[in-house]
Amino acid sequence: MTSMNWQPDILGDGFEACTFRAAGNDGLERTATLVRFRPVGQEPIPVTGRRRTVLFLHGWSDYFFNVDLAQFWSRSGYEFYALDMHNHGRSLRPDTPGGFVADLADYDAEISKAIGIIGADVRHAKDGDPGTERTEVAPDRPPMLTLMGHSTGGLVAALWVSNHPGAAAQLVLNSPWLEIHGSSLVRRAASTMVGPVARFRPEAVLRLPERGFYWRTISSSADGEWTLDDRFRPPMAFPLRAGWLNAVLTGHAKVARGLGIEIPILVLLSGGSANGPFWTEEMRRTDAVLDVNIIALRALTLGRTVTVERIDGALHDVFLSPPKIRTDAYARLARWLRGYADPGPEENGAASTAPP
Repeated sequence: MTSMNWQPDILGDGFEACTFRAAGNDGLERTATLVRFRPVGQEPIPVTGRRRTVLFLHGWSDYFFNVDLAQFWSRSGYEFYALDMHNHGRSLRPDTPGGFVADLADYDAEISKAIGIIGADVRHAKDGDPGTERTEVAPDRPPMLTLMGHSTGGLVAALWVSNHPGAAAQLVLNSPWLEIHGSSLVRRAASTMVGPVARFRPEAVLRLPERGFYWRTISSSADGEWTLDDRFRPPMAFPLRAGWLNAVLTGHAKVARGLGIEIPILVLLSGGSANGPFWTEEMRRTDAVLDVNIIALRALTLGRTVTVERIDGALHDVFLSPPKIRTDAYARLARWLRGYADPGPEENGAASTAPP
């Protein structure tokens, strides 16, 4: 892996970004941007065993901006990275449609390349760089990877892990979009209508009602506390295109059939949903995007070891919720990590003590 050209990032101190291109199975090269966090003035956390890294995937019509999330992972002993996938955020280009993808597998190449960059970056960190004091027992082995995804990024992360067994050690999903509202019957009906349009006019814009309710709850330009770049995360989201919706519905169908993921999975969800066509005050303390009850059920089809945490009062992105709620969410994530952070017998080389 060649060295990357890391540049100061828009998030300021401690954050750097590098832009790269990756060719998918269709032969097309796409632009993606990897962000890394190297904390300034923070004491390194001692970590035994292999280095631990986390790669965060944002949701649709979104980008990485949550400084608190990066700081949490760093304090927990992980090297933090986030990927702005093609046609999103830092990777947007004037000649490409924002948020568009015709097949969720089109993200695979850039995710895989980002993980390769991370491995090289961690192995070749210079002496004195933040994090180099973290103990690495097996320097010749790749770092342990936790893949984390939010909303559509959660769907992408789950599908990627399913298609790349052994590449990640843990999967953390923050309100993953695993199923459409209603049921599988609604999804099949939607696929029947959208499929033909997606086949012949994938970039056709679907005329559906626009709602900025969730943006209203998080943006400091409205009622929220988070500073958002409207170029990267428009209040009404990017135009919804037929090919994109068809790709998501296809991903939902794969989840419904079961993904067979073997690694531990954590799914964080709000305690309730509020998805009506008009604004209600309930949207300030619920998921205003997804049907969390059906997502909770779908989570059980992901793999063999799935933990579902329901957080009362949480927003669609539980880590953008009001302070007291997101403190609870971080505490639940930390508790789960304590339970699954230590490598098993296959990691440390010890023989299993379980009876035959």
